[in-house]
Amino acid sequence: MLEDSYDKNKVIECMFDPTTSEILAELENGGKESIHLAKISKISEEEVRERLSYLLEHKFILEKKENEKIIYSADTNKLAEVMEKEGNFDSAMDGLAKMDSYLN
Repeated sequence: MLEDSYDKNKVIECMFDPTTSEILAELENGGKESIHLAKISKISEEEVRERLSYLLEHKFILEKKENEKIIYSADTNKLAEVMEKEGNFDSAMDGLAKMDSYLN
């Protein structure tokens, strides 16, 4: 099996963008409609897709249509793998803790 050729730094950059990380947090517990993601992140559905585009392109985020609604879901194993493979897990957790303290 050929490994997907994605830019690991770009994936990590996407994950730590404050708006995108909020969307990803929503997807941790399963698929969500794009309209819901747009509401919680206070951006348009088009911007939700734009922010997730790189992650969609490389199958970190999956998109499906159900009854005219767009549902996004995360491949949490694949996202976690990037962090672990790159040895970025500790720095990622530190980054999340800093972001969390900033948001609260």
